[in-house]
Amino acid sequence: MPELRKDPITSRWVIIATERAARPSDYAVERELPRTHPCPLCPGNEAMTPPEVLAFREHGSSANAPGWWVRCVPNKFPALASGRPGRSGVGIYDAMNGVGRHEVIVESPDHDGNLATLDVEQIEEILWAYRDRHLRLADAEALRYVLIFKNHGRAAGATLEHPHSQLIATPIVPRAVAEKIDGAKAYYAFRERCVWCDVVAQDRADGARIVGENEQFVALAPFASRFPFETWVMPRSHRASYATIERAEIAQLASLLSIVMRRMHGALGDPPYNFLLQTAPLVFEQEREPYFHWHIEIVPRLTSIAGFEWGSGMYINPTVPEDAARILRETVA
Repeated sequence: MPELRKDPITSRWVIIATERAARPSDYAVERELPRTHPCPLCPGNEAMTPPEVLAFREHGSSANAPGWWVRCVPNKFPALASGRPGRSGVGIYDAMNGVGRHEVIVESPDHDGNLATLDVEQIEEILWAYRDRHLRLADAEALRYVLIFKNHGRAAGATLEHPHSQLIATPIVPRAVAEKIDGAKAYYAFRERCVWCDVVAQDRADGARIVGENEQFVALAPFASRFPFETWVMPRSHRASYATIERAEIAQLASLLSIVMRRMHGALGDPPYNFLLQTAPLVFEQEREPYFHWHIEIVPRLTSIAGFEWGSGMYINPTVPEDAARILRETVA
C-alpha cells in the first residue's frame, strides 16, 4: 500500500508510491548534452569568460591563462548583479533591485570529468573553493545567503557539459531555506535538540537508510525523500555553517562524496542530478547555531514534476528510500 511520510524538518508530506516501486533500470531520462565547441570553460579559452576571482593554479602561471586546476569566474549572464538593494513597492506589490553575485566554479580542466570520475584530491580542491568563495562573500553588506549548486545533465538544467558548479548570493534568505530554518527552529524550541542531529542519530542506529559514512560524515536517503535516490550528506557532529569546515574535514567529506557519486553513477548510469549545498544564512550564522545543520542534498532527476506536485506541493516518489539506500550500498564504488 502507498505510504504518506512527513518530513520532520519542513513538515512537508511525501507520497511513497510503493505500488509503483521502481528500480534503477526503470528510469529512462535524457542524459547527454550537445558538445560545445569551443568550450568556454576549457584551458586555453580563458578569454571567453570574465576575469577569474579565484584560481588554484600552478606556481608561476599567469592569471586568466592555462595552468589552473580549479577556477572561479563571474557568470557571463548573471541572474543577479552588483549594486545597492533598493526597495520599492506599489500597493500590495513589493520589489527590490536584483542585487547579488552569480559565479561559476570550474571544477576541473578535464572537459569530460565529473564528481563520479574525478580523483578524491580534486574533489577536495572543489570543496575548498566552495569554502573560499563563501568566506569572501560573507562580509558583503547587501548579501544574506550564499547558495552553491550544481546542475549535471540536461534534465537537471545544465547547459554546458564541462564540469562546473555555480554560486548565487542573494540579498534575501530564499523561501525554501527559510522554511527549513523555521522548521528546525520549531523543533529545537520543543525538544532543545537539532533536528538534523536527531536524523543522523536515528538513521545511523536504524541503518536502513544509510548509504555510507566515515568518521566525520554520513550519507543517507531521507525518510521522506521527495525524489528517487535522493541522498543527503552531512556532518555527524553539529555544524551550522559550511564556512567553518577545516582541511581535515574536507578530506573526509571528499572521500565520502566520491563514494556516493560513484555509487550513483554505477547504479543509475550517470544520472542527471542537482547538487545543493545548504548552509546557514550569512547574517544569522551565530544566532542559528543551535538548530541549523549544514548539509548537501543530491537529487537525481529521474522523474518529472507534474500537475499534482505543482498543485499540491506534495511529491510522489516511486522508489522507497530504504530500497534506494540498499541499492546504493550494494553498488561497487
